[in-house]
Amino acid sequence: MKQLFTIIGITVLMASCNPKTANDNRVLSASKDAADYTAFAKWKEAKEAKAKEKTVVVYRTAPVRATTKSSDETIATTPVKKGWSKAAKGAAIGAGAGAVAGAIINKRNRAVGAVIGGVAGAGVGYGIGRAKDKKDGRY
Repeated sequence: MKQLFTIIGITVLMASCNPKTANDNRVLSASKDAADYTAFAKWKEAKEAKAKEKTVVVYRTAPVRATTKSSDETIATTPVKKGWSKAAKGAAIGAGAGAVAGAIINKRNRAVGAVIGGVAGAGVGYGIGRAKDKKDGRY
C-alpha cells in the first residue's frame, strides 16, 4: 500500500511539472512575425549605435614598482604582490575558527566535527577574502 502511494505521488509530481501551456500551440501570421522582427532589428541597431557613442573604457591599474636605471630613465616592472592575499588569510582564519566551532558542536566525535567545521570555515573564509581581493584589484 505504501508503494502505491509513493508511485501515485511521483506520478502527480511529474505531471504537475509539465512546462507546456495552452498558448504554446498558437500560430502567428508570417506578416506579423516579419513586422515584429523588423521593429526589433531597428531597435537593436539604434541601441548599439547609442552604446558606441557612450562607450568609455576604464582600465584598472595595479600598483607598479619603478626601478631607476639611471637618473634620467625610469623602467616600470611587473606589479609587486607581497604577502598573503585576503583570500588566503580568510581561508586560514575560517579553517581555524571552523575547526574550533566544529569540535565544540560535535561532542560525540570532536575530530570529525573539527574536520568538517574546518573545511566549511575555510570555504566561507576564502569566499569572503576573494571578494575583498577582487574589490581591491588583486585579481
